[in-house]
Order: sequence, then structure tokens, then C-alpha cells
Amino acid sequence: MFSKACEYGLKAMIYIASKSLDGQRVKIGDVADHTGTPEAFTAKVLSTLSRHQLLQSIKGPYGGFELDSHQLKTVRIADIVSAIDGNQLFEGCALGLETCNAEKPCPMHHNFVQIRNDLKHMMESTTIHDLATGLVAGESILIR
Repeated sequence: MFSKACEYGLKAMIYIASKSLDGQRVKIGDVADHTGTPEAFTAKVLSTLSRHQLLQSIKGPYGGFELDSHQLKTVRIADIVSAIDGNQLFEGCALGLETCNAEKPCPMHHNFVQIRNDLKHMMESTTIHDLATGLVAGESILIR
């Protein structure tokens, strides 16, 4: 459903948010270790998210990644997906057709539109804070 970059970005953001809840800043190596993602690729994805102002990237010996209290409460899963993968998941055709719409639907259009809308609603109403608190409470995992 998501690109690999988006999967890595979501996992990394959830991990960073879980540490940010305790006021901790994390290094890229820690993010990669705790999410099971390749360090170099994860760093590139986090750079993209930082450019979109979805997290803080601090340079130097005490640097790392963190989310401030405002970001924890306001960054939505939809924001992360859009920053990395664009809006194709929320607007695109299930079969990848460019001309699919209500007037000229693909064979899956009418069934897929509701699923796509429900998914978009869930991602727009779920913050990174929501997912991080579940991780901290032991209700979810990021790595096998």
C-alpha cells in the first residue's frame, strides 16, 4: 500500500515521537536499529520529512531527531504519507488509470472510492502522538 520510503518514514516517525514524549532526541543509528530499517535510506527519508517541517533535525554532537510538543499533537499520518508518497493513495485510481472518475470509472472505481475515503479519514484523524503512545504502552511494535 505504501512505498518502502513511506513505510520507513512512518516507522521512524513513530519511534522518534515515542522518544520525544520523554524529551529524548535520537540519533539516526538508533532509529534504524529500533525500526529495522536501513540507516542511509532512513536518513534520506527523515531529511524529506524535516524539510516538510514534520520533525526537527538538530546537527552536532548532541544532535539528532525529535518532535516538539506542537508537532507531536498536530502531525497526522496523512501528512507523512503526503510528504513522502504524494496524494496518489488518497486520490488515485485502484488500477492506476489517469482518466478514472465518476463519469468514466474503472471497473473498481465505485467500490474503491469508499475504501479510499475511509482510509484518508483515518489517516487525517490519527496523529503521530496517537501511535507513539500505543508504542510506549506496549500495545504495538515496530520491529519483529
